Amino acid sequence: MGIVKQSRGERGIPSPLTWAAGVASVALGAGLADLIAAPWAPGAGPFVVIGGALIDLAPSWAKDTAIALFGTADKIALLVGIGLVVLVLAATAGWLQARRPPWGLVVVAAFGAIGGVVAMTRPDAGPLWWLPSVLAGAIGAVTLWWLIRMLRPAPALTPLPATSSADQAVFGPPVEQPAPSRRAFLVWSGAATAAGILAAVAAGAIRAGSSAVAAIRDVVLPAPRVAAPPVPASAELGIPGLAPVITPNDSFYRIDTALIVPTVDPTSWRLRIHGMVEEEVELTWDELLALPLEESRTTLACVSNEVGGTLIGTALWLGYPIRELLARARPTAEADMVLSRSVDGFTASTPLEALTDDRESILAVGMNGVPLPLEHGFPVRMVVPGLYGYVSATKWVVDLEVTRFDRARAYWTDRGWSERGPIKLQSRIDVPRKAQGLKSGDTVIAGVAWQQQVGVAGVEVQIDDGPWQQAELATAISDDTWVQWSLPWKATAGDHLLRCRATSKAGEVQTEDRAHPAPDGATGWHERFLTVFD
Repeated sequence: MGIVKQSRGERGIPSPLTWAAGVASVALGAGLADLIAAPWAPGAGPFVVIGGALIDLAPSWAKDTAIALFGTADKIALLVGIGLVVLVLAATAGWLQARRPPWGLVVVAAFGAIGGVVAMTRPDAGPLWWLPSVLAGAIGAVTLWWLIRMLRPAPALTPLPATSSADQAVFGPPVEQPAPSRRAFLVWSGAATAAGILAAVAAGAIRAGSSAVAAIRDVVLPAPRVAAPPVPASAELGIPGLAPVITPNDSFYRIDTALIVPTVDPTSWRLRIHGMVEEEVELTWDELLALPLEESRTTLACVSNEVGGTLIGTALWLGYPIRELLARARPTAEADMVLSRSVDGFTASTPLEALTDDRESILAVGMNGVPLPLEHGFPVRMVVPGLYGYVSATKWVVDLEVTRFDRARAYWTDRGWSERGPIKLQSRIDVPRKAQGLKSGDTVIAGVAWQQQVGVAGVEVQIDDGPWQQAELATAISDDTWVQWSLPWKATAGDHLLRCRATSKAGEVQTEDRAHPAPDGATGWHERFLTVFD
């Protein structure tokens, strides 16, 4: 008998429908896998795993570009970018499954398998972290097979008159039956996409309601044994648009490598101090809170901050001096660095002297009178005056290894940044803003200046390449905080160029030479171009 073989691919299916099938399948798989991971391993979700790996693998210039373009929204931009790439790959998988089966299924399943392998390489990976990504691949592959099958017309065999003496029917070529309704396909694919999105949203809600988030609400911080002096009234100039001298928690910049904020239950938190020490030290959360905690006000700055940038802020911190804990451990004479480690694997290399001298380097548990917010390191982070955050301000810290710079390297030094990262002298113009529609007449030029551990002695302002004019400094809280400054200005109609430069208490004048943040911080005078109207 003769049977006409059906082609493996269905070239008659419109490409947009195959794309929709691929996107729906991957959305459902990834969303359900994220939901499955959220209660027991929030960091094992497919997007989190792949995103974290991309952050680690990205070269320094790519990270610098992302921070320069998106600032503290760099992680949102990364997630959006990952989502767009996944959409393209998912659409391609749907097209392949319709045109060259089973390659679409192979692509989806392979991405799940790759995600599982990547998950197991994450620094904080648990034994089953591979499971969500593998499930995402399996769910996506099965859904894709089913949706593409809906689009394929089913062949039916038609009998022909018998041509032999045997009483048998001989079947002719297949006759295609009508394909399932495209409306039904769109309903099912739309439902799969919506289910995947809802599952991802639910996973985010579960992460937000985790035990660590609940625990932070129940934390009652002890009163400081050493309270910070009150902020002088003259430290705040009260000029609209000028950055407040103390930065509110919800406005404090956040730059780190954690795509999803780690949730650490304080009851299980431990800090280990080890390495080149005479005696290892381990500290629990309750033991830390029982120590005589101290308050201090410190300005933190990100090394990625461009000249005039906003990746800087000042807060009231509550914590315990790190030098006291290191004194218990007794570092050996050869040690010169402390490698701090976060619960998510991030590391920072801090000069040992910065943690053992008389500066207010602390293990912080409080920020502006409340427990550390999750995104700022709850339950415990490091705060070290005078150093950029990439070598000192480790969040969610769980490990301090006393070592040497020639024996260990940290996350950012492995990516080309300098080892030590001392803060550079900088100043910034906050007002007038470029687009505020400034009118001619009496106004004010104002901003902030800083060089932690040194202090600012003065700020000068230049208008339209004219002579440098001395601005008035507000009262500095301390040498470890930024200071506000202002200069009266009678603005005239037209275009104007404003510049500022600071002088430190050590006599250093802020350099005009422009340098990008890499490898050890930006330099140059902040300039602001603006137009004044009549």
